[in-house]
Amino acid sequence: MVSPKLPFAPLWASPFRPFCALGMAYGVALMAVWIAGRLGLATLPYGTLAAPLWHGHEMLYGFAGAIICATVLTALPGWAGTPEIRGAPLAGLVALWVVGRVAFWTRDAMPSWSAAAADGALYVALLAVLAFQLLRVANRYYLLLLVVLAGMLAGDVLFLAGRPEAGVTTTVYSIVLLFALKGGVFTPVFTGNQLRATGRGDQAPFVLPLEYGAIAAIVALWAIDVGGAPRLWRAAAALAAFVLHAVRFARWQGWKVRDVPLLWTMHAGYAWMVVAFLLLGLGDLGVAGAARAWLHAFTVGALGSMMLGLMTRVALRHTGRPLDPPAAIVAAYWLLQAAALLRVGAAAAGAGESWVVAAGAAWIAAFATYLACFGGILVSPSLPRVVASPLAGDTRPPIAGGAR
Repeated sequence: MVSPKLPFAPLWASPFRPFCALGMAYGVALMAVWIAGRLGLATLPYGTLAAPLWHGHEMLYGFAGAIICATVLTALPGWAGTPEIRGAPLAGLVALWVVGRVAFWTRDAMPSWSAAAADGALYVALLAVLAFQLLRVANRYYLLLLVVLAGMLAGDVLFLAGRPEAGVTTTVYSIVLLFALKGGVFTPVFTGNQLRATGRGDQAPFVLPLEYGAIAAIVALWAIDVGGAPRLWRAAAALAAFVLHAVRFARWQGWKVRDVPLLWTMHAGYAWMVVAFLLLGLGDLGVAGAARAWLHAFTVGALGSMMLGLMTRVALRHTGRPLDPPAAIVAAYWLLQAAALLRVGAAAAGAGESWVVAAGAAWIAAFATYLACFGGILVSPSLPRVVASPLAGDTRPPIAGGAR
């Protein structure tokens, strides 16, 4: 139970509520300010940072960081059996996210160590809380989440300690690893549920050598890139990751659920990550434009698609509603794909500012639509749980030899 003394009590009933509301709103505002600055309509608050680094940090730690908290902290109780964080402890974590944003915006007025400490406090707290919980879980697969959070913390410290490029690189690879871990479980499991419920087939079984190889390829790519190895090494690692994740992705039979928006948007997100690895490898082999495009393929295409899809599912399922997204949200999924195509295409072709602005506008429209559809739901009490869809019976993943 959430204490009725807390203001807006329904907001603190589950982690997805405050983190999703804040993250989505902050992301829309950030992108709007970014686009206004590029059009010369506003003076951006860069401080001592270059514009892309300012934009990158807050999209990673402000927007994506909040959605990652919403997703992970909501999923773990159901999938790993950990206690759900709610009430005052949840409000404390949200306060640390807010403190981090304040610290970033005022970083030029304080010592770098204090800005890093304030902005990294959320990840320190998450590591402490989740390490205590996950060390008690039988399935050791979940401990990889601690590696991801440690990587994000390290990236933030590097960024605010004066090494922003290294910080962004470390953080991006941490999130790529999380994406592969969680997207590589949620997507095939939810797809398998749909296939069984509609008589179209069954979930492809997890092939552990392929699963481990796909994750190891990301770790190797991370180490090669951060370690400053020759570009050909990074090209080889990126192309190996492309092949392994393409095979992994193809096994999930996404074409069989192309009529289910909640699922095709997740498959589209994973496909964008596969494309991102290919672009990174081709860029290091000298293909013009590919090196510029790979990061946008991951951040806009992969992360954007998966976040929008998962947060729709969570907002519906965890508030007692059927997993039937409104037409406006389905339109938002298409807007997100348009944003990714425009942004990746602009980077690859070296296109003009109008392409970037159009991509940003489509991105803003997609996530603003989410807020318009679900903002009220996030701050309202849940309805009685309904079972109105075969997807409502989402099950835990059979990982590591069938252990749950």
